[in-house]
Amino acid sequence: MKIFPFFPILLTVVFTASAASAQNLEPAPAAKPSPKPQNPALVRINDEPGLPRVLLIGDSISMGYTLPVREKLKGRANVHRPPENCGDTARGLTHLNQWLGTGPWDVIHFNFGLHDLKYLDDKGNYVAPEQGKQVAPPEVYRQRLRDLTQRLKAAGAKLIFATTTPVPPGTLGRKAGDEKIYNRVAREVMQELDVPIDDLCTWVAINQEKFPPRPASELPKPPLRAKPRPEEIQLPFNVHFTPAGYDQLAALVVASIETALPPPAGSPRKPGSTP
Repeated sequence: MKIFPFFPILLTVVFTASAASAQNLEPAPAAKPSPKPQNPALVRINDEPGLPRVLLIGDSISMGYTLPVREKLKGRANVHRPPENCGDTARGLTHLNQWLGTGPWDVIHFNFGLHDLKYLDDKGNYVAPEQGKQVAPPEVYRQRLRDLTQRLKAAGAKLIFATTTPVPPGTLGRKAGDEKIYNRVAREVMQELDVPIDDLCTWVAINQEKFPPRPASELPKPPLRAKPRPEEIQLPFNVHFTPAGYDQLAALVVASIETALPPPAGSPRKPGSTP
């Protein structure tokens, strides 16, 4: 068998490999994954001149109703929010100055609770209550919420506190019904500090009364999620809401904000009101 004709090819391969080694060539870096698109609710907006400024502070529930609130108040108010999930009260105390910025704010609608009542393990993972530790037990939540509210009052805006929406049975990292304990604490703090309340929790609870809790057998394995029943506004085994649910929450938020907004320029003054 003749093998000589293959020597040139072999020499070429050896030479190419040697040349690459001599130049210390490295393989091209792997393409970086595309960045995750930013949630449109977290995109900063530019003010429309002459309109009052509203700040929404809250977790992913408030992120869900931010866009419909903004749309419903279009031409009536500039609706802002921090470009992040505001999380628990400890995070709020750390980041509040950043969220407030230079202001000024006419109305601040805020909530903390769902991230205070959750249970995490030592690594920060959501776990069943018996396997983890609560982020902020009720009395810790009380003190932190009071401190936050006092700092918000110092900003000079009209404040509105939104109650924490329900925790359905089977929700990972949270205990169904804990929102009642935390809302009771929050009501006491808001009464003490004379802050009106937007009772989102009661609205959701009344709406969901006609839907009996789903059996654990219907809980799918992650990343799948159980589908809500027709007309159900909150997701099963989940603290989040359907688009229709967020729109209903937004309507409540807008109604509470409208009571605190200054009257539109040029609107007739109510009898007996201060000029």
